[in-house]
Amino acid sequence: MSRSLIIIVIVAILLIGGLFFLAGRDTEKQPVRIEKAVPLDNLSN
Repeated sequence: MSRSLIIIVIVAILLIGGLFFLAGRDTEKQPVRIEKAVPLDNLSN
């Protein structure tokens, strides 16, 4: 086998492995609850 063919095969394997790695990652994050003071000036009218 020629050297360029081996390099192409290795690069293809790395790309396919990277795609499977990225597809399997859990990218969903849980929502974070933030409490902050809200002025109630608009209710006094």
